Formats: sequence, C-alpha cells, structure tokens
Amino acid sequence: MPSPCPEITIGLNESLDAILGGRLRFIQSRDGYRFSVDALLLAGFVTIRPHDVVVDLGTGCGVIPIMLLHTRPVDGVVGLEIQSELASQAIRNARLNGFERRMAVVQGDLRAMPLKGGAADVVICNPPYRKLDSGRINPDARRAIARHEIMASLDDILTAACFLLRKRGRFAFVYPSVRLVDAFARMRRFGLEPKQVQFHYPSLGSGAKLAFIEGCSGGRPGIRVLPPILDQGIFSINAPS
Repeated sequence: MPSPCPEITIGLNESLDAILGGRLRFIQSRDGYRFSVDALLLAGFVTIRPHDVVVDLGTGCGVIPIMLLHTRPVDGVVGLEIQSELASQAIRNARLNGFERRMAVVQGDLRAMPLKGGAADVVICNPPYRKLDSGRINPDARRAIARHEIMASLDDILTAACFLLRKRGRFAFVYPSVRLVDAFARMRRFGLEPKQVQFHYPSLGSGAKLAFIEGCSGGRPGIRVLPPILDQGIFSINAPS
C-alpha cells in the first residue's frame, strides 16, 4: 500500500486505517495486535489538564497518545512499548499525524523503567486483561502479550505508574469489571486512591464488561461513578456526531 507521506514506509504486513472521519490515520499490523475501541474510550475518559505531561505504558501503535494530542490540551506524551514492531509503528504514526515534535516513543520494558521518575502528571495504560492461568493463550506472541499478563502484571504496571507520577498525579486504565475489587485493592496498596470509575456495557441487556478507572497518587478517599458507556460510546455507528 502506498504511503500518504513518501518518507514513511508501510510494510507488506501492515495496513493504513483511518478514524474520526479520516482526521487520524494509523499504521497497524494486518495479522498481529490491532487496537480496539477500548483504547479510544480510555483516551476520552482520563482527566487531562492544560499542559499535562503524559506517559502511556504499552503504547502499541501509539493510538492513545495520538488521540490525546488531537483532542486534549496535553503538552507532550511519551509512549513506552516493549515490542519493536509496535514501537516502530508508533514512531511512524506520530510522524504520519504531525505529532512527532510532541510525542516521543521509547522501546523498553516497564519492569526496568527507562524513563525518569516523578516527571509525569498522568500515566495511562490499556493493560493485558487476563491472568496467565486464564483462557487460551493466543499462538501469535504479539496478541498474547497484549491480552495476557506475560510481560507485565497489574502490580508491575502500578509500580511503574507510581515511579513516574508526580505528587497528586493521576493514573488511568481499563480493566475487566469482574476484576474491579482486585484493581481497587491493588491501587490502594500502591498509594493510588481510586477517584473515578466508568462502566462499559456492550448492550442494554448485559452486565458491565469493562471498568475505566482513574486514581490519584496520595489522594483522599471518595470516588465518583460516571454515567455508563453503552456499546462503543461516541464511536458507535448511531451515536450523535
């Protein structure tokens, strides 16, 4: 597929996909890990204040940083990604969408954090949802790492978030609603007080599937429950434009 920018290469096993009516474009793997609407909803959920510095753990192809740069008043975003293929896509996507000066991509392991501590106002993560002993592990290593806690557990992610955050900084992530109690308990153990939560329902007749959670480093007790997200939220086919 020819690239819309001649200096940006798109591989034979990659696709070029557009969202938001073509305003943003993303290079993704055709048969590997591809982002879902969960990442887009998380970018809309997190609290962002003017001039915030954001770190995205496990950035994949860079969809969350690019969404934030396009829609929110952030100063800059750093995407940390352990997989070289995805890190390459994130770098190219930043250039493709014109954000290369405000978005940095670092290839590295959050368990051996290569970034400076205490420099982020916000840390965000769309983590693997499944424990290693739950469900079939995908034979494609790229998808398996994204879905199962192979390379990082929730405790690993919380450790990284606490290291990166400034005092009163915010950590936002999405997690299965059935693991909500586990998420809250672990957050408090790491000094991250849950401050707001929003549930995602696939349909009116179903129970909640996902919980979007935000906590504050050293925050006081008290949580706000936001209105529910139904189907794909503002990205649903019949949602108002």
